[in-house]
Amino acid sequence: MNFYILTLFPEMVMNGLSTSITGRAIESGKLHIEAINIRDYTQDKHNHVDDYPYGGGAGMVMQAQPVYDAYTALVEKLGRKPWVIYMTPQGRTFNQGIAQALSEKEDIVLLCGHYEGIDERVLEMIVDDYMSIGDFVLTGGELPAMAIVDAVSRLVPGVLNNEDSAEIETFYNNLLEYPQYTRPPEFMGKKVPDVLLSGNHKLINEWRLEQSITRTKEHRPDMYEKYMIENPPKEKKKRRK
Repeated sequence: MNFYILTLFPEMVMNGLSTSITGRAIESGKLHIEAINIRDYTQDKHNHVDDYPYGGGAGMVMQAQPVYDAYTALVEKLGRKPWVIYMTPQGRTFNQGIAQALSEKEDIVLLCGHYEGIDERVLEMIVDDYMSIGDFVLTGGELPAMAIVDAVSRLVPGVLNNEDSAEIETFYNNLLEYPQYTRPPEFMGKKVPDVLLSGNHKLINEWRLEQSITRTKEHRPDMYEKYMIENPPKEKKKRRK
């Protein structure tokens, strides 16, 4: 899978994504992640990529030309059109379902704005989707782009060491993940639940499901409601006398 991040700060992006799981996936060839410096495509002799907004107002706006030229150069190199996402608080909120859908695409471009945003004209020309990671404002789109790359990457086959990991983690089936424990079996008077030491995988799975349901009900009632709609309690059959 290929990620291309259009940004003014390529070092920031690559320094973060070249470590841990994504870093290993890059080295093994499971992922291709490339940061493209928008500033390399400016036609301004002072390397400016922004200007004052028409109509006045605070801040600066990224110009259309450098963004468009960076994008078209990538399209020419690929020989096909990638899926382009603009990182903005105005976009739809990213979630696990979106991550799953994006993991099935071959080429994804993440466009990172800065200052007061990007000239609307180039957004209309190249962007396929607008994405946010929450109702708050950051100084740029780099951190949200990195978060999306990380979330999508772990769903790509071969990226995680344990192929089942992505299927049983938080948000799977509208449930939060169950509590996790490791050695030692007792820490400062707190013991690992006996069922996890039993070796009975059927009981362990039942316990984990119960814990996931309880945790979701307490911390994310919105998700719990969805889970209950999709998994209504089964009515017990009445025994005939």
